[in-house]
Amino acid sequence: MPVDPDADAEITAFRWVPPFAAGLVRDLRIRWALEEIERPYQVRLLDALNPRPHEYFAEQPFGQVPAYRDKEVQLFESGAILIHLGLQDERLLPAETEPRMRSIAWLIAALNSVEPMIFELTTINIFAKGEAWTEERKPQVLENIRKRLALLEEALGDDEWFEGRFSIGNLMMASVLRNLRRSGLVEEHPRLAAFVERGAERPAFQRALADQLAVFEQHQPEGAAA
Repeated sequence: MPVDPDADAEITAFRWVPPFAAGLVRDLRIRWALEEIERPYQVRLLDALNPRPHEYFAEQPFGQVPAYRDKEVQLFESGAILIHLGLQDERLLPAETEPRMRSIAWLIAALNSVEPMIFELTTINIFAKGEAWTEERKPQVLENIRKRLALLEEALGDDEWFEGRFSIGNLMMASVLRNLRRSGLVEEHPRLAAFVERGAERPAFQRALADQLAVFEQHQPEGAAA
C-alpha cells in the first residue's frame, strides 16, 4: 500500500537517521501494521538531529516518533497505536476476548519484558561506547538477554507465531527482536530466529521497510555515511 498524502491516517517519522538506526525507528511498526490491513497513510517528517518544534510535544510528550492521528484518535506510543489499529481489524487482533487479550499481552511483553534490556545493550554498544562502566556491565546485560531469549523461545515452542496466529503481539515482538540484528544473540535460539525471519518475510513488512528506508535515502545529509 503506497504512502498516500491524502490518507486520513497520519504518522510522524524522521527524515534521516544514522545507519545503525535505519530500519529500526519505531514508525516502522505502525507502517507495518497499516500495510497488513491495506490502509493508506500519510507521513509527516521531523528532523531527528534537531530539537522538535515546540507544538509537537502536544502530540508526543517526549518528542519521539511516531505520533499518530486519524479521524477518531490522536495517539502516541507505538504499542497504543497498534492496539488502536488492531481493535479495528481482525487481521491484527482476534475478535474473541481471550485470544485478543493474550495477543495484547504479548505486545506488552515485548515492550516491558524484552525491549528494555535490549535498549540497555544498545546504550552500551553505541550511546555510551568507550565509557569505563560499560566493560563491567556488558557481560551482565548479555547474560540477562540470553536468559530472556531462552524463555521466549520456550514459550514460542514449535509454533510459527505466539498464540498460534499473526497479530500485533507478534508484530511487536518481531520488531523488538530486530534490534538485536548483527549481535548474533537471536541466532543462538533457532526457533526464535526463524520467528523473526518469518516476520521479515511478510510482504507488508517488506513494503513498510522499503518506504522507511527510501525516506532516509532521499534525505541523507551530504557527506553522511549510507
